[in-house]
Amino acid sequence: MVGWLLASAAAVCIGKTYAQPSPEVQGRISAAIAATQVSNSTDIDYTAFVNPFIGTDYTNYGDVCPGASVPFGMVKFATDFTGYAPAGYISDPSQKARGMSPLHDSGTGSSLGTYGNFEVMPLLCPSGFDTCTTTLEARERYRKNDSDDAYPGYFSLTLDNDIKMEATSTRRAGLERFTFPGGLKPYFVLDLANDLPASFTGGTLDIDPTNGRITIGGYYGSSFGPGSYHYQAFACYDLLNGGTQKLSEYGVWTGDTYGLDAKGLGQTHLNLSQNLIGGTPYQSGALFSYEGNPEEVILRVGVSFVSTGQACANAEEEIGTRSFEEIQKASKALWQEKLSKIEIDVANTPSNVTEMLYSSLYRASLTPNNATLETQGAFANTSSFYFDSLYCSWDTFRTFYPLMTLHSPVEFAQIVDTYIDGWRKLGWMPECRANNLPGWTQGGSSGDTIVAQFAVNYHNEAKALGIDLDELYAAIVTDGQVNPPEWNTMGRQVNVYKQFSYVPFAVLDTGSTGRQTREGSRTLEYAFQDFGIRQVAQLLGKTSDVEYYTNRSYWYRNVWDATVDSDGYEGFMQKRFSNGTFYNTDPIDCSPKDTRSSQECSLQEDNQSGFYESSSWEYSWYAPHDTGHLIELMGGNTTFTNRLDHFFEAGYYLAGNEPSFQAPIGYHYANQPWRSVDRVRDVVMNNFNTGIAGLPGNDDQAAMATLLGFHLLGLYPVPSTTHYLIISPFMPKYTIHNAYLNTSTTVTVTNYSPASVAYPIPSGVAAYVKSVTINGTPAKSRCYIDFYDTFRVGGEIEIVVTEDKTYDCGGHVPESLSMGGFASAR
Repeated sequence: MVGWLLASAAAVCIGKTYAQPSPEVQGRISAAIAATQVSNSTDIDYTAFVNPFIGTDYTNYGDVCPGASVPFGMVKFATDFTGYAPAGYISDPSQKARGMSPLHDSGTGSSLGTYGNFEVMPLLCPSGFDTCTTTLEARERYRKNDSDDAYPGYFSLTLDNDIKMEATSTRRAGLERFTFPGGLKPYFVLDLANDLPASFTGGTLDIDPTNGRITIGGYYGSSFGPGSYHYQAFACYDLLNGGTQKLSEYGVWTGDTYGLDAKGLGQTHLNLSQNLIGGTPYQSGALFSYEGNPEEVILRVGVSFVSTGQACANAEEEIGTRSFEEIQKASKALWQEKLSKIEIDVANTPSNVTEMLYSSLYRASLTPNNATLETQGAFANTSSFYFDSLYCSWDTFRTFYPLMTLHSPVEFAQIVDTYIDGWRKLGWMPECRANNLPGWTQGGSSGDTIVAQFAVNYHNEAKALGIDLDELYAAIVTDGQVNPPEWNTMGRQVNVYKQFSYVPFAVLDTGSTGRQTREGSRTLEYAFQDFGIRQVAQLLGKTSDVEYYTNRSYWYRNVWDATVDSDGYEGFMQKRFSNGTFYNTDPIDCSPKDTRSSQECSLQEDNQSGFYESSSWEYSWYAPHDTGHLIELMGGNTTFTNRLDHFFEAGYYLAGNEPSFQAPIGYHYANQPWRSVDRVRDVVMNNFNTGIAGLPGNDDQAAMATLLGFHLLGLYPVPSTTHYLIISPFMPKYTIHNAYLNTSTTVTVTNYSPASVAYPIPSGVAAYVKSVTINGTPAKSRCYIDFYDTFRVGGEIEIVVTEDKTYDCGGHVPESLSMGGFASAR
């Protein structure tokens, strides 16, 4: 509980002088929850419970963007800051504001940052145009203490010169509002070249002073992919606010960090190519001011990945002449519709649970970015939906899409269409597509698991939702059978995987190129991806394929070395030579307890551990479709649960790392679900809260948000299946609405006590599952339910909880493939 009581401590750790965000943010949220708790109204504003600043910290680096956005918006308007800030914004008060920009991603771990194109910085230039601080370093400013504010559809902060910056948005456009101190002339610098990763490779800018419009566009680099790849982005800035504002001075500027600071008053055009000699980007942009010293200035901004003309059309279509307040109200309504898909008993739920849940659901609809009709490159003019910023399929398949399964099949189908269209256009489905470019693969083709998740749960509706299941199957089979010539950005190294039945270390591969590391984790991920293919084959009646991919899904066993010992436990996943011998590494390597002075654990070429962002201790739990056999490999239920306890108690668990997601619920498979209840309470209470450091690591495109959401709802999914494991909800009642299926499913927790929202759970407090009934019929297990029996058809689920800890599944343990599980499609 101490961690939660001190949830906001990080916000003031530097001292009173510099703290962000404004304390009014938490005050407003707490007041809204308190008012709802005593109200009998059913008209609840769920947007009022959202804290966009959770995960914007500078300790755990949640990398969350709190900017103004609509659900899955292509634009997210926020202020960019200096220092490590991949999402542009960071709460760290020691960093300076660079300007407000319309394009951002949220929750990504890209150290370079992503987007941040077309920053606008308001300026005060008392001595006139030529004295304005246009270059990046010169214009940076601190913000005022306790000034940052945000809620769904709105973002603002105030600079230390008392200029307030605000934003609201639509899908591809927005309004930026600036309030200046009275009596001072407002100036603005608009930046062409300084995106967050400093990747500018050329572009143009044009000022139309008569119509008060600046069009701008250029080429920029990938944030998480090959440096040789570039994308185009365009923007259209309307400066006159429907004729209520009048330009004074205007012109262009160029600069660098070594004395160049040139301004051209009255000049209207820039056309700059990449500076081939290298170094920092050649800085450039527009500079303009307003007549009459207006205190308020509004800029209308349209963005496109197609052209400046389309950027202007987007602003005209989506904003038009509507006011800031009208756009903000429309954005809030979209968020209310999205958040109300899950309604809880606010009156009887602890306030912090309410805030964490709705903040998580909010972030679960921030990305990926819906860039439909904004395609370029191979996807130009596609007739399919196009979602970008798939950061990354390896992060999101575990919890993000299984949560979307429960309530948003329409958006899920649109994203699946994007994956299939990637196969049509590029030959393989995307893995980590971002910035309209292919990004690095991490564990193979995790998109297979995502589209399989959709297929097994919505195959009856697939055609109506625009998905051809035969085409979907062809796409995942391509991933499973066809080796791309270069598999760093798409597909798998499947040729050697099929040859050896695992991914060998130091193998001769004469037919494809890729970074030959992570052999242990890639084998495990490939095997689970094969399970997803198997699941789709089963529902399509492809009997021989079912057998083939079932056998391949067992290949995870081929990297299990029973002879490796760590902390007294035998048997761990290890990478392996092509001759069959194992290349043993310490299972502790790349864990939080790794004591080596230097080690690489990610995509680096000198990552020798055999695993991606994880240790063997962590990845040795990974066979979500066949955990029952893992238990046998580890020596049976008792050894398995003792070993799982040790995994947590020894400090090998990484709450902020996706391969650890299922570990707290592993006890279910050993028929000891009460241990999972305790462990999930431990994970939540000690790793999540409502402060800016309320996430245990970067949000990974809401992978963390949806993990927390599932924990609070008392569920956990098994991807590529229709199964959800039952844990113990943190609230007494909730309803999940699926508008497409026209169903609502209410989960009621009988004997619920708010005192159970603690770790350890106090003695005598009910939190452990005694029984589960589905529409009045006892469930076949207390440990899991099926989507087809519950959320698909709607109705009532009653979970009766008790203080008795020593309960089992009361029937079937969650299914494992080799033990007869997943025997038929639903």
